[in-house]
Amino acid sequence: MRGRARSRTASDVETRARLLRAAERLFADRGFKRVTVRDICRDASANVAAINYHFGDKMGLYREVLQGAIDAVRATTEAARQAGAGCPTEEKLRRFVAVFLERVLAPGHETLHRLIQREMDDPTLALDALVEQGVRPRVDYLAGIVAELTGAEPSDAMTLRSVGSLMSQALIYVRRNPVAERLGFPFHGTQAEIDAAARHIAEFSIGGIKAVSRHVAARAAVRRSSRIRGRR
Repeated sequence: MRGRARSRTASDVETRARLLRAAERLFADRGFKRVTVRDICRDASANVAAINYHFGDKMGLYREVLQGAIDAVRATTEAARQAGAGCPTEEKLRRFVAVFLERVLAPGHETLHRLIQREMDDPTLALDALVEQGVRPRVDYLAGIVAELTGAEPSDAMTLRSVGSLMSQALIYVRRNPVAERLGFPFHGTQAEIDAAARHIAEFSIGGIKAVSRHVAARAAVRRSSRIRGRR
């Protein structure tokens, strides 16, 4: 294997790059299971044996393509973490939303979004890598922010539901939504629209998280009071 790697030519490198580009497009369009080796090689103008040579098999190629999407997810989370470093808790959340929307709506990211969505809709053996390397670090970071706002544990069910609500609001802007457009809520991804959406999501989420936290605390206080009365 090491000898083969050393002997690769400039043509090998170019072929490998073409395979990755073609595979990314096709996997994003159809998903892993509906794309064949022949489809990829034909689109990449490569010999049908090229995938085995460069990646071992179709799954090896898919893992490498998906890794690019995973790396993009991690980079966005890290950029948001750095933007919020040293800031008050609420500002950390605001900066996360702003950085997230700014980066995911940048030109060229649509294919990565569709690739991730395909993996979520029809999981493969590569799903664990997406979860552990891409999604979990983001959830952990946001759960920490929510926990700072509420005083709950990061693993608390309320905390995780709050993270889900926050991300759901942001994700609706990632893909074009013709239904929303027909209902009078167009979103074209201009800088002004991104800024406005980020502000709304952040403030709505901060208010909602605090309200839910108060509600949960009030219910817990009622339960404690009931137990005390029951023991008397």
